Amino acid sequence: MNIAAKGQPNQLQELSELLHGTPILPFKSNEIDKYDVIFDLDFDDTPESIGQYAYLQNKLVVLGTVKIQLEELYAELGSTPTCTIVGMNTLPTFIHRPIVECCATNDMDATVAKEKLASLGLETRFVKSRVGLVTPRIVCMIINEAYYTVQEGTAAREDIDLGMKLGTAYPKGPFAWCDEIGLDHVYETLDALYQDTKDERYKICSLLKTEYLQSFTQQA
Repeated sequence: MNIAAKGQPNQLQELSELLHGTPILPFKSNEIDKYDVIFDLDFDDTPESIGQYAYLQNKLVVLGTVKIQLEELYAELGSTPTCTIVGMNTLPTFIHRPIVECCATNDMDATVAKEKLASLGLETRFVKSRVGLVTPRIVCMIINEAYYTVQEGTAAREDIDLGMKLGTAYPKGPFAWCDEIGLDHVYETLDALYQDTKDERYKICSLLKTEYLQSFTQQA
């Protein structure tokens, strides 16, 4: 089975660890026909590339779709893909996990993907196709609330991280988690969630937004 992947270096490293060293080819669009399985780990950042996958035959395409919904992509295409396409939680630190969080728009795609991914040694859990999936939605909301707590002067970041680890047995605190996921991913996920739901729980804390915007200045 020929497996190809594209994404950021940290995402590709996690995928390699998840697949236990199974050979992964670097994705090349001019060689797309020779791949059996394609992982597009940072698809969220280039959703317009759905066009190069949608009309393939007999392929499994796994897309990073935390910030966009599969149905939205298909609506923009104006048709249903001819290959099996599923979404996956590919935010940094969420790829190499015992259970892979995925979504599909229909039972047939989910069944085909489960079987093919199981042949690669992956255990999957399919959740409803929606912006934020399940785990990113919860974790990013917790991080946002932690920013509100700091902004209000209720507690320091270090105390919040320590309290979450000791009080709730979380593996890491919200700010440590934010650093590992990446502030840009947290911000963009929350923004997508708020635009999708208009739920106040996902309204981005102004402190988080300020730090996100400042990160562009620091990079320059």
